[in-house]
Amino acid sequence: MLKKITVVGTGYVGLSNAVLFAKQHQVISLDINSARIDLINQKNSPIADDYIEQALSEQELNLTATLNAEQAYKDADYIIVATPTNYDAETNYFDTSSIESVIAQILPINSTATIIIKSTIPVGYTAQLKEKFKTNQIVFAPEFLREGKALYDNLHPSRIIVGEKSERGEKIAQLYLDATIEKNAPTRCMDSTEAEAVKLFSNTYLAMRVAYFNELDTYCEKNNLNSLDIVQGVSLDPRIGNHYNNPSFGYGGYCLPKDTKQLLANYKGVPQNLIQAIIHSNQTRKQFIVKEILKKRPNVVGVYRLTMKAGSDNFRDSAIQDIMRELKEYNVEVVVYEPTLNVEHYESYSVQNNLNEFLNISDVILANRMNDDLIEVQSKLYTRDLFGEN
Repeated sequence: MLKKITVVGTGYVGLSNAVLFAKQHQVISLDINSARIDLINQKNSPIADDYIEQALSEQELNLTATLNAEQAYKDADYIIVATPTNYDAETNYFDTSSIESVIAQILPINSTATIIIKSTIPVGYTAQLKEKFKTNQIVFAPEFLREGKALYDNLHPSRIIVGEKSERGEKIAQLYLDATIEKNAPTRCMDSTEAEAVKLFSNTYLAMRVAYFNELDTYCEKNNLNSLDIVQGVSLDPRIGNHYNNPSFGYGGYCLPKDTKQLLANYKGVPQNLIQAIIHSNQTRKQFIVKEILKKRPNVVGVYRLTMKAGSDNFRDSAIQDIMRELKEYNVEVVVYEPTLNVEHYESYSVQNNLNEFLNISDVILANRMNDDLIEVQSKLYTRDLFGEN
């Protein structure tokens, strides 16, 4: 049955959800950014995601983007909230104000729509929202998407989890399952607080795995051992697996840093060692990388891409930026090559958009992941990439 679905937010989560449902349902994308709205209505993607770009340009989608909240919310059956929840270092919690602002705007216009929160939130937050707004229309359903692969991961989900044990929860799970390609993803309905915990524990486990293989790689570099041989040997154990094991400059991006910190905050009063250690391990790894770079005594360090993952144009909280700041403390000049930036400076760093000039002026070139651009400058290159992939 055709549903009217409104999706608030046009980032990776929001836009991938909008495109996912627009093949089968009437979808409205709502955002406060007029440039993003215009791009979507012109069938162009405001974010880098091959599947989203292809779907917008080539497929018949029942999708309209708008700045008009009244138009978006009125008569909607489902309203999916996918607004940012950045981590607030002062409160040690997510800043959930954008979610509350959206819900406060929705309810006077449409009090009967099911509001599905896809933004990552603290454990126990959905129950608090229901109490605050005196409504039972709010349901949390975590997302498990990769930047640059968000629509693909929606079409081929590892699992579909809905934070409500009810007939409505089952219908939401089925709504998502019907939009997938294989139609066989496992679905689980559980209480909202458990669903919130699933999201944070999942991302913290991934951060732990990144930190583990980074510490393995640090050990190898300090002892002049072949990191590739050891990682491959360890990963052949089927209980460990040959995935998510490529060393890096540290975990970063929009999700893992803030989600690990939020989970640690939720552990207040609960005994733990491991959660705190994951966060500390990531800081230690970045400090180690800085020391290894300084050993080379460079005057100019070139940073090849602020984006740390192939296929992504997002460099929010990328690990390389902490390394850049640390190098600056040691009075090392840092130059950035980032083709998605059309500016001369990023923060206090020079941006060099001519690749050849960038390669020439850099004494050491940092690359979290290898690229064909760097094949001719191996002698300058510093990377911990073993597999040439994310």
